[in-house]
Amino acid sequence: MIGIDLGTTNSLAACFRDGRAELIPNRLGQRLTPSVVSVDENGTVYVGQTAKERAYLHPLETARVFKRSMGTEKEFVLGGKKFRAEELSSLVLRSLKEDAEVYLGEEVTEAIISVPAYFNDLQRKATKRAGELAGLTVSRIINEPTAAAIACGMGSEEHDERYLVFDLGGGTFDVSILELYGSIMEVRAIAGDNFIGGEDFTALLAAMYLEKAAVAPESLDLRTMNEVYKEAERCKCAFADENEVTMCCRIDAQPFSLTLTLSEYEKACAPLLEKLRRPIERSLRDAGVSLSDIDQIVLVGGATRLPVVRRFVTRLFGRIPGVMVDPDEAVALGAALQCGMKARDKEIREVVLTDVCPFTLGTEIMVDNGLFEESGHYLPIIQRNTVIPVSRTQTVYTAHDNQKRVNVKVLQGESRMAYHNLLLGEVSVPVPAGPKGQEAVDITYTYDINALLEVEVRVHSTGVQRKIIIQNEQNRLSDEEAAARMEQLQYLKQNPRDEEANRLQLLRGERLYEEAPQHRAVIDRAIMEFERVLERQDRTEIEKARKVLIRTLDEIEYKLT
Repeated sequence: MIGIDLGTTNSLAACFRDGRAELIPNRLGQRLTPSVVSVDENGTVYVGQTAKERAYLHPLETARVFKRSMGTEKEFVLGGKKFRAEELSSLVLRSLKEDAEVYLGEEVTEAIISVPAYFNDLQRKATKRAGELAGLTVSRIINEPTAAAIACGMGSEEHDERYLVFDLGGGTFDVSILELYGSIMEVRAIAGDNFIGGEDFTALLAAMYLEKAAVAPESLDLRTMNEVYKEAERCKCAFADENEVTMCCRIDAQPFSLTLTLSEYEKACAPLLEKLRRPIERSLRDAGVSLSDIDQIVLVGGATRLPVVRRFVTRLFGRIPGVMVDPDEAVALGAALQCGMKARDKEIREVVLTDVCPFTLGTEIMVDNGLFEESGHYLPIIQRNTVIPVSRTQTVYTAHDNQKRVNVKVLQGESRMAYHNLLLGEVSVPVPAGPKGQEAVDITYTYDINALLEVEVRVHSTGVQRKIIIQNEQNRLSDEEAAARMEQLQYLKQNPRDEEANRLQLLRGERLYEEAPQHRAVIDRAIMEFERVLERQDRTEIEKARKVLIRTLDEIEYKLT
């Protein structure tokens, strides 16, 4: 069993063995695997760094940031084939699974996968389906901040402490407030935004560059936009060490440079930082605590490395936040520790976890507004941030004379009106016909730690009841459809492990050939020499030649910066 952090920008896996959580390197020897998938016209699938490199040359055949589309109907067309977000995620998960099997020397069949705490029911189920399509049994879906809290060794203090976990990843943001006493870790409140992350800070820098260049983004082809985005990402990271950066790209074959200061960038980031403030305030209100009640602030997620983010958090809380574990690795390590807990490993100290329901769960009812009876109102049954597992019951009554059925819409959300909330499913129960208000019906919602929602509807007078486990039928595959899709994904031509390191450098060489006309002769010779060695199929020779090619390309890339 392995723990997996399935991220928007990068993903990684970890395991628990020999008494500790251990990160699993991928086939390229790296800990982080970019959450990028590319498919060529022959149906060959590229995942991770190779797909990311290929994206610069073939942007239309490459997908990234698809985590934001989990649980939706959105489709990505790659290599003439259509994929939903969970199917692309399954290819990333399968790559992580294969790497773990090589590293551990045994088959991997089970996983605990992390998700943003603010993922709704559909997004969590889509993540579970992605794991199943990758050939994994997903034994638990764990919230990312909770996993990070475990990795930070929380709960080991003898005295009670209250933590705020600030989790800003590549595409999502969560804030969780946890109370820890003894061996008990209790999540008090969570809030977040599934559409803000490090990618947005990169996109802002790219937009600033194009605005200064007086170029409309829609006027550029995808390859040029990718080049601008790549340069923006480099400059964003450079702000960690520099107070001034220079972006330089070729627009319509003409180079354009822009120098930006950190203060200019920070000022432009104000709307994004304001979006981070709101979930923090909401979580504090829901937990019933103030900033002064927080003992420690813990930063999680790669985007928390950004100076603008760290300065924002420091100003907001009036103290320097803590980084107990590498922000990129904390979630995966925590998921691995959870694997150890689940397996009841004797080496791990048992921690009791209590989590909360991220969204309010309820149903649609009719209410008397003082003038007439108005339909479409929302009746909360389980309020957000209720500790789970939980079961709650509400009694409703028939709304019309001679009503023969009560239809219960299962909704998730915070809006006063039902139609603004997310419909998870429906269940219907027959009732005896009679005057309105005569028949009483109990609606019981039971929500567990794995985000499974059971809905039971029972009629008082007849005892008739209906019970369902909520699944979104529109997005749900039948067992036969799931098996067929799993087989189809399994037999896509995944790029062989042994060739991937070589193909990565060849793609990198092709990209640099396009980017650096003044070095094309050198690049061309280096690639041809490497291809000649590949044809001889001698592993030792190939490894030596690859190192030579890497040195050549590194030197050229250094000259371009």
